[in-house]
Amino acid sequence: MGNSKNKHFVIENRIEELSALAEKIEDLAEKWELSQTLAMNINLVIEEAVSNIIFYAFNDNDKHEIGISISLENSLLTIKITDDGIPFNPLAQEQPDINLPAEDRPVGGLGIFLISQIMDEMHYARQKNQNILTLNKSI
Repeated sequence: MGNSKNKHFVIENRIEELSALAEKIEDLAEKWELSQTLAMNINLVIEEAVSNIIFYAFNDNDKHEIGISISLENSLLTIKITDDGIPFNPLAQEQPDINLPAEDRPVGGLGIFLISQIMDEMHYARQKNQNILTLNKSI
């Protein structure tokens, strides 16, 4: 298990939190010696998934916590994102029509498509009143 690295972040459901989170992930990528491209992709994926949650998962205006765990075991990178919002499976949303001009696409619709292009596997689960999105990538 010597190869196992884990990091957990918790942010509030505010879009302003994303830039600070991005910086933390860049630091982490540096510490774990991940490539620049991979670091960028991880940030992109997390930003898409988390903004999705911020926009859609809460039907109140209360503060909620969103948990982001990143782990690297041997060469498997896993990103796990949890929130206590309403049941929301981003993977069940309609895939965007990527032939539409950008201005006609639904906002955020590219998120999951983009994530699926970057990551190898995506899983959604609902456990203990939480949405859990797990993303895997072999690096």
